[in-house]
Amino acid sequence: MTTEKAVTREWFDEVMVPCYNPMEMIPVKGEGARVWDQQGNEYIDFAGGIAVSCLGHCHPAMVNAVTEQANKIWHLSNVMTNEPALRLAKKLTEVSFAERVFFANSGAEANEAALKLARRWAADVHGAEKSEIIAFNQGFHGRTFFTVTVGGQAAYSDGFGPKPGDVTHIPYNDIAALEAQMSDKTCAVMMEPLQGEGGIVSPQPEFVQAVRELCDKYNALLIFDEVQTGNGRTGHFYAYQGLGITPDILSTAKSLGGGFPIGAMLTTEKLAAT
Repeated sequence: MTTEKAVTREWFDEVMVPCYNPMEMIPVKGEGARVWDQQGNEYIDFAGGIAVSCLGHCHPAMVNAVTEQANKIWHLSNVMTNEPALRLAKKLTEVSFAERVFFANSGAEANEAALKLARRWAADVHGAEKSEIIAFNQGFHGRTFFTVTVGGQAAYSDGFGPKPGDVTHIPYNDIAALEAQMSDKTCAVMMEPLQGEGGIVSPQPEFVQAVRELCDKYNALLIFDEVQTGNGRTGHFYAYQGLGITPDILSTAKSLGGGFPIGAMLTTEKLAAT
């Protein structure tokens, strides 16, 4: 009988691309808010997968749902649909402004889809010259090349060659800067309704209102990145519902799956048609 070698933290340095530098302890078991490492030491997990594990670790409802579906049918391509996806899409349209849903595997992909939809809508409806995307300093929208460029943190986007063009960054909560930048060439404004990685920065109510009004004035789309704020984390199902305005496109992920890799882009029927 062969015995598998014990896994150690050193394996990471031997076999993984060094993008990250994980801590020395390796969790092997989780329950609720607690995790245990290889030596049986118990910890309280305050990170929650960075805003992912909304029900904690190994919640029975999630374990049962994943197990039940895995025993029915697993993977299908986009040439077919499936019952769970349609049920979820239906629920998302019932609890939000959205009329149409596009599913992906992550928040980055949901944001990528949101940006591509905005550019396609602008090109189809207004012409190729309407392509500027305005975003905010210290924002974070994912790690694809497009989303990391829009994110506004040069440390994440520099060093990979020419970036996707026509992306402008301005300070968060700065109405004057936004007014000065927006024009008829603005395609979309992308923002987090509460900046996460930027330092837990809450939006000023007058700022959020001004963003919506300026988007309406210049026929630009408002994209809300609710990958972190969505699914009840701010007291509303989506944060926009507590801010008094409605975006045109919304991205959601992280706690949407509670650890299962899923993301979604929500939008209107009119925009989805493009």
